[in-house]
Order: sequence, then C-alpha cells, then structure tokens
Amino acid sequence: MSLIEVKDLGVRFQTSDGPVYAVNGIEFNLDRGQTLGIVGESGSGKSQSVLAMMGLLAQNGRASGQALYAGQDLLAMKTSELNRIRGNRVAMIFQDPMTSLNPYLTVERQMTEVLQFHKRMSRKAARKRSVELLDAVKIPDAARRITMYPHEFSGGMRQRVMIAMALLCEPEVLIADEPTTALDVTVQAQILGLLRDLQRDFGTAIVLITHDLGVVAGLCDQVMVLYGGRVMEQGSAPDIFYRASHPYTVGLLGAVPRLDQDDAELVAIPGAPPNMARLPRGCPFSERCPLADAYCTDVMPLLEPAAPGSTAQRACHRSVQEVATMHEVKVVHV
Repeated sequence: MSLIEVKDLGVRFQTSDGPVYAVNGIEFNLDRGQTLGIVGESGSGKSQSVLAMMGLLAQNGRASGQALYAGQDLLAMKTSELNRIRGNRVAMIFQDPMTSLNPYLTVERQMTEVLQFHKRMSRKAARKRSVELLDAVKIPDAARRITMYPHEFSGGMRQRVMIAMALLCEPEVLIADEPTTALDVTVQAQILGLLRDLQRDFGTAIVLITHDLGVVAGLCDQVMVLYGGRVMEQGSAPDIFYRASHPYTVGLLGAVPRLDQDDAELVAIPGAPPNMARLPRGCPFSERCPLADAYCTDVMPLLEPAAPGSTAQRACHRSVQEVATMHEVKVVHV
C-alpha cells in the first residue's frame, strides 16, 4: 500500500457568482522516499489540491473524494484527529514564509510549540531539538539566531526556518508549495539541494508544487501536469520530459528557456487559462490547443495509458503521433 493514495479528489468553492470547480477528479499515489512534482499554470488547482488534503481550505471550500494517509482518509477526519497528523506525520512548507511565520513570535517559540504539542517535550528539550534542525538546514549560529524574529532573517533564511519547522517531527510526508518562489537562483539551488539531502537522511516522501519545470527535472521521480483542475498527463520524470504526449505538456516544455541552445525560440501557449466557474464541456485545454477539433470541445477525454503497457497516462483525444509533430521535446537541463 502506498503511503499517500488520492482518489477522485475534487475541490469546489461556493461564490456569489456560483460554484467554482478548482479541482476535478485528481488521483495519484506516493510511496516512501519518492518525490511527486505537481506542475501547471497559476490557477490550475495545484495548491488547492494539497490544501484540501491538509484540511486548510477556505471556509467556502468543500473537498470530495478520498486522500488516504497510511489507510486513513484525511478528508473524513475531524479537526482534532487531523491536528494529530498534520505538522507531525504530514507537514507542509507554505509558499510565502513571511506570511506563514508569526511576526510577533520568535523563531524559538514557533518551533518549540510544535514539539511541545506533538511530542510532549519539555521547553528545554524542544529548544535543543529546534537548534539541531536549524543547524541541519544550514542556518549559521543557530543557537543565537533562534531567538530572533522572522523579519530579522532574509527570504532564503526564512524559507530554511520553514523547512526546519516542517521537519521537527520527522514527518513521513512533506508537502512543499512553491518552496523556491521569489528566491534568487543561488538560494533556489541551495534549497533544492537541502530538500534532496533531507529526503536522503529522513526517507521522507515529498509532494512538490511548482510551475518551474527546471525544479521538477532536478528533484522529482514522478510528475503530474494539471490544467483547469484536471490531470492532463502524469508519469515518471523521463516520461514527461523525454516523451511528453499531451499538447499542454509540450507547450509548457516549449516555454522553458534552453541554456544548451543559443538560438532556441520560446514557444508561448496562446490564450489564457479557462474560467474555473465556467469550464468547457470537453477538454479544458481545447480552447488553446493547436490540435483541438469539435470533438475535443464537446467530449471530456479520459485519463488513459499513453501507450500499451506504459505507466504514463494522458487525457487527450489526439494520438501520441499527432502530438509528437508539434515540435521536438527534449529534457529540461538544470
């Protein structure tokens, strides 16, 4: 049995303009020590998927389906039950560390209360463990800096604090929502290297949410491509980067700058993402897809194997051969 099994996950928000279907029927499995990358444009449903799993949707949001952790359905749990798991066995690194950390409390207070709540540690033991984790994420002079407030740290250092907090209880699953957003490339590389090292040391399964395919290529075992709240394609990293078989995935890869080709031209995806309150009846990508026809617009494609015997899946009416003619797809080098 997989550590995480998500089945037919849906997220709906009730608004004054009617229901907004942010996530529609997502499914994936995650094993111990494995990294899953969830990619797609802003508004594709990446963050709402994991917020639903963590029980952190906005008040007007409702989740459906199942999100099983070690056989237990997170979506069916009471808040008191969920509190014993999140931050303990399943932890999350949020996108913006400045707004995720409490500006009125020292880093020490915010870290030690996690251990005091979940592990019943004394304040002294919790502080010692917190300093050890700050050392592990390469924060210099951790014993002194733990007494500081979040605004006294740089953006990269705040992100390291968030990672340290998430790892305090040695979780089995770590969800990282855009962990390198707004960081310069040097700090970004350090954070990704840190995640790789921590996964090796702790054997943690990671769900990485990002729009950066370069980050995915350097860290992930499995990749899931979302658009309009649906899975367009999913498979191993080599499947996605070497053998992309959905027009949207091909479009994403074509929009990535190539350092190995001086004259490589970026290929933009025309149009704009769909209105999630009024999704197309057929494929959500049909309005922007160069291969779409009337059938694509009217009939929703099923998520099926990309080829006989393949573990990769795609939701597209066009054949793999047709998609391959769009343009040559090569791996994104990082």
